[in-house]
Amino acid sequence: MVSKKEYKEMSQKASPPSRSWINVPTAFIIGGLICMLGEGIMNIFLHYDFDKETAGAWTSIILVTLSALLTGLGLYEKLAKHAGAGTLVPITGFANSISSAALEAKSEGFILGVGAKIFTIAGPVILYGSAAAVVYGLIYYFTK
Repeated sequence: MVSKKEYKEMSQKASPPSRSWINVPTAFIIGGLICMLGEGIMNIFLHYDFDKETAGAWTSIILVTLSALLTGLGLYEKLAKHAGAGTLVPITGFANSISSAALEAKSEGFILGVGAKIFTIAGPVILYGSAAAVVYGLIYYFTK
């Protein structure tokens, strides 16, 4: 049996030292650039007289498609390696999680591989996001 002290020493030895002084600003900058790209796309649609809701929908579609394409080409992982959480927070991180799960499972076939495992990472986000929306809706309903 390993004591708590021994476990802590083993854990510290195995873990790389944190470089939060560089990781946090990098994540902030990359996440901000992704959001800035989204704002730029949205402004292009608004410039061509799309209403705000339609422009927002098309912006989301383009960002998700771009993320899935970059994931398929292996470029999103390289960006995420340097940007960390900056690539996880925007909608592109969600698209990346679904795309990467699908790519990993494609060798098992489309039904039992991709179809069954595409939401293994994104599933909890959908589940708890939906549950939180119900709770919030109930709180809003009864306090209104």
